[in-house]
Amino acid sequence: MRLVFAGTPEVAVPALDALLASGHDVLAVVTRPDARAGRGRREVASPVAVRATEAGIETLKPAKASDPALHDRLAELAPDCCPVVAYGALVPRSLLDLPRHGWVNLHFSLLPAWRGAAPVQHAILHGDEVTGATTFVLEAGMDTGPVLGVVTEEIGAYDTAGDLLDRLARSGAKLLVASLDGIESGEIQAVPQPNDGVSYAPKLDPADVRVDWTAPAIRVDRLVRAATPSPGAWTMFGDLRVKLGPVRLTDREPIQPGELQADRDGVVAGTGTRPVLLGDVQMEGKRRMSAAEWARGVHLPARAAFA
Repeated sequence: MRLVFAGTPEVAVPALDALLASGHDVLAVVTRPDARAGRGRREVASPVAVRATEAGIETLKPAKASDPALHDRLAELAPDCCPVVAYGALVPRSLLDLPRHGWVNLHFSLLPAWRGAAPVQHAILHGDEVTGATTFVLEAGMDTGPVLGVVTEEIGAYDTAGDLLDRLARSGAKLLVASLDGIESGEIQAVPQPNDGVSYAPKLDPADVRVDWTAPAIRVDRLVRAATPSPGAWTMFGDLRVKLGPVRLTDREPIQPGELQADRDGVVAGTGTRPVLLGDVQMEGKRRMSAAEWARGVHLPARAAFA
């Protein structure tokens, strides 16, 4: 089939690579405009745009998906289908109706669970044991379209959102190609999502991932893993913000929530139940380091605590 791929972040690149290696013809890529990044605040192309340029594919970067110029160019290209992975903008009805097979979205959850922007983060945060990826036909509602295929993935006890998303990006890429193959051959029929089991996964902002040390240890562990690598769980040490890497649950006797204790095994912080063993930490304006190195550097005082 003739395809126009829509995607933006690194997690969408495996799907683009899989499509380029398939029997389908990728005519162009739609991605978000270049954005300022890094210390120099230079404009940087999205990972999908970079990969498309490397592959010699036309790259469209509309400021808005409703841009008439985008509609006109897609009409000229006349794709049979538009696969989508984390594009980052709502696709208007005027574009949804252009390809004869519609737009096929790869979403990183088992729909109808975790509709929205952060499905992997919420799956970890809420203690799910299994998640997956779903291909579905895009429609006006948020992740509500009929399902074409699914793939499942177990969530490990130490998985961060980044770990899990990397695996789903690879397995989901294969699912996306298989779904498009099935559409082309007529062997796949979209099935409406059930009405039961709907849940939502809004984007996690920094304000959502400040650690509450009065929460149970398992909740602290899930929050930090869900927020790794982005937006990054954090806490306060005095008047300085500290970003936290994944922690480990312990069997130690309870200490006060937020209380810090350092010994030869590392640094633990108290929670509402058992303490957790800290992993990496990063003070404002400093490099990331192990908790033990950090504790030595700040000469961790007695009765020190996170807040």
